Amino acid sequence: MGWFGSSEQKLPEPKISSDGAPIAPDRTQRAKCWEHRDVYFDCLEKNGIIDSVKEKDKAAKECAAESKGFEANCASSWVKYFKQRRVVDYQRNQQLEKLKAEGAVGTYVKPGEGR
Repeated sequence: MGWFGSSEQKLPEPKISSDGAPIAPDRTQRAKCWEHRDVYFDCLEKNGIIDSVKEKDKAAKECAAESKGFEANCASSWVKYFKQRRVVDYQRNQQLEKLKAEGAVGTYVKPGEGR
């Protein structure tokens, strides 16, 4: 291995369609990505880490193997999206719990009504 070589496993380059656009992952590849995402997020949950971007060092220390699997099996744009979505979902759930504790009652408006 050369000076700048790496032993890390990289995702293969996406296949390119006849029009030059990358071909999206198939069902099996997506399922594998989601499985590794769930394992990584379970590890974060067990270690009390909500935002793995802001708590990068702690996440790297506690969930290194899980992170490696997640990043090896998902496109980098998906990794970024899933990490951000996890924080947004957590914040939304916290806000909903706060509203329920204050006595808020949920309502449902059919699409098209309430305009």
